[in-house]
Amino acid sequence: MKILPTRAASVSRQGLCTALLVASLTAAVGISPPHNTADADDPAKDPKNPQGMPHGTPNLTLPDLRPKGRPGLPGASGPGKEDTKDATTGIPATALDAYRKAAQRAATDMPACHMPWELIAGIGQVETQHATYNGARMTADGTTDKPILGPQLDGNGFATVKDTDQGLWDGDTVYDKAVGPTQFLPSTWAQYGADGNGDGVKNPNNIYDAALATAKYLCAGGKDMNRPEDLDRAILSYNNSRSYVNAVTEWMRAYQQGNVPSLPDRTGVGTGNTPSGNTPSGNAPSRNVPSGSGSTPSGNTPSGNTPSGKPQPSKPSPGGSTGTTPSKPEPGKPGPDKPDPGKPGPDKPDPGKPTPPAPQANRLDRVGDDKAWEANAGETFKEKARVLVRDQSGKPMAGARVRFVLSSDDGAAFTDASTELTVTTGKDGTAEALRVVAGPKIGKVKVTATVVGRNLAAVEFKGTVSVLAAEQVDVVGKPSLQADPNSAFADRFTVKVLAKGGKDVVGSAITAKVTKLDGKPATDKDDKPIGPYFKGPDGKRTWWLEAGTTDKDGVLVLPSLLTDGKSGEYLLTVTTADGKAHTFNLTVKAPTATLSPPKATPAT
Repeated sequence: MKILPTRAASVSRQGLCTALLVASLTAAVGISPPHNTADADDPAKDPKNPQGMPHGTPNLTLPDLRPKGRPGLPGASGPGKEDTKDATTGIPATALDAYRKAAQRAATDMPACHMPWELIAGIGQVETQHATYNGARMTADGTTDKPILGPQLDGNGFATVKDTDQGLWDGDTVYDKAVGPTQFLPSTWAQYGADGNGDGVKNPNNIYDAALATAKYLCAGGKDMNRPEDLDRAILSYNNSRSYVNAVTEWMRAYQQGNVPSLPDRTGVGTGNTPSGNTPSGNAPSRNVPSGSGSTPSGNTPSGNTPSGKPQPSKPSPGGSTGTTPSKPEPGKPGPDKPDPGKPGPDKPDPGKPTPPAPQANRLDRVGDDKAWEANAGETFKEKARVLVRDQSGKPMAGARVRFVLSSDDGAAFTDASTELTVTTGKDGTAEALRVVAGPKIGKVKVTATVVGRNLAAVEFKGTVSVLAAEQVDVVGKPSLQADPNSAFADRFTVKVLAKGGKDVVGSAITAKVTKLDGKPATDKDDKPIGPYFKGPDGKRTWWLEAGTTDKDGVLVLPSLLTDGKSGEYLLTVTTADGKAHTFNLTVKAPTATLSPPKATPAT
């Protein structure tokens, strides 16, 4: 996904290393099958998913090309702090702390994902060298001292992505750019952005927020990083490139093995840990086999060789024989190639003992009470959807796949920002979905659980979303309250709605009205409305507007307020559905008089 330029020398070296790596892996495990990145549970379900489209050239330098003992990229002058590097991994201390805390949070919020911090670090390394690209440094709270932005995604060498955030994060109101330590597109950040440092703000330029958002994005759809195919699909959804997957995976392995600065040169040597169909049995992401150790994954040890890969001499038999001459079976006893006719052999089932049928899911039950869930807009429901799968005999069934689908009319989502999850039942036969985050307005939610591949009755969980009572309406910033006639107010008016205790009110419906100072409609002598106005949904002038609902931070930005040719004093009143209001005293200036040039005096 990374869209930052890479130096020519680094590109040539990393290109050679990647080619050798792929060649060695192909020789070791065979040609990789085609990778299907379109899955209904994943961010990559849309083949045009912007986050996975070409955003630039990632830094695919692998760990084996890292000079031994290199302490990391130098810092730059500015408000960023000098950040010590971890002696084992070479990662700046702030970034390392962010990666570890993000993984800990993921273990709580998305336990089935098994997110290792080393994977987040691999993304951070390949994308921006842990937020140090181009001399950037981090301030005390983990925010970069200058934005790390990719090029404009105008289709010139990269994907075409029109602006989605009005330039809020990338400063570009025409096209989008990737932003921050892990290079999120603004549209992706809007869905997966996270508050990793607990300051109440989701900022893609902050390493703590970016690291947690990266974990959420990779885990989305119920993926499990201990499953090689899920790991592969997750990284591909970040950047749909096999070289990118190889680079991120290599860095992840290097961090898991430790002592990165002193890694030996491993050019062209496969790790045996490639994802999606290329991972030998027993080599799940949690397993760390140091490169060059000679260890062979379980189930792949060549015949006659020990796990070290060295042939072992045959041991003499107890009678002194070398063991090279096979012994003859006694005539009266069945030999190794002659099964006993009286006993069922490996290919001859015992006719007296029929093989029991494999268990199949036969019933799906709800776990817990059937009370409707309740939450306020923007908050997380305390309940979780949990079901029990039983087999034909009524016993709990392990290994069944349960699909949870969330539907709502208010934009609700699971805590990983997805609306569909697939969870495998445990030994007790139960499967549990992630918690649901309510959308930004009043509405209803429903989670439907079904067993994949079985036509069983579904189980439904229903909830309602309410809005907190407003206590006060505050103005955000210092907007200009004066404007010229036949123009517009320079600033868009922004309000924030708070409940008791100063809590943000998400989903509060706001109306805006322009009147005279006494609250009566402003009209001319013909009783036609005059004064500052908004444009309604139909594009016509309106002096009363349903402005929308407050966002996840309790904030609403009103549409632009325009002026006609009538000067004077006016009142803008912003009111919540439960009657709390804030007023703005507006002035439309009188037109500036245009003086006629003095007439020339005739010469006398």
